[in-house]
Amino acid sequence: MQKIEKKLKKGEVLAFKTDTVWGFGVDPCDDCAIDNLYEIKKRDTKKPLILMSSDIKYLSKYIKSIPLYAQKLINKYLPGALTLIFEKSDILNPKVTSYSNTVGIRIPDSKDYFNLIDSLENKVLATTSCNLSTQPPVRNYKEACEKFSSCATIIKPIDDTVNNNTPSTVILCEEEGYKVLRTGAIKL
Repeated sequence: MQKIEKKLKKGEVLAFKTDTVWGFGVDPCDDCAIDNLYEIKKRDTKKPLILMSSDIKYLSKYIKSIPLYAQKLINKYLPGALTLIFEKSDILNPKVTSYSNTVGIRIPDSKDYFNLIDSLENKVLATTSCNLSTQPPVRNYKEACEKFSSCATIIKPIDDTVNNNTPSTVILCEEEGYKVLRTGAIKL
């Protein structure tokens, strides 16, 4: 996995399996890598990326505060198919959030993802689904290689079974409570 860290530090885009859909990821501190990700995906730069890690302790520095109810959701559903959006801290690269004041975070329930992220120095990736914008995410390693091996480093999964491809549930966490923005794999 040291080769993966070197590729990440060179600004390369990674493609990897998660518990829901395949994802793209880059170093959240690297402006060029973020630009590369948007270009590969043909994603509108007004659409933010989210941060993924294997533990909330690696993500918390990028969040201003976590209300008590949100901590309970984290404890209950993460790792899992839940994306929580919080007000971002000042240390986060504004390109990750498309210059908005919020950031989405997620901890996938995936052995493949844990093996990848735990091998990285920063333990956090700026991510989005592995696909061209408006097209469905790739479903397996073979498809990822066919579509993106010329522009991304494809991480071979331990288990290449196809996930159900149901995206994560997305909620906006505000001080007074949360709002479901997208219903996905987890029903709240």
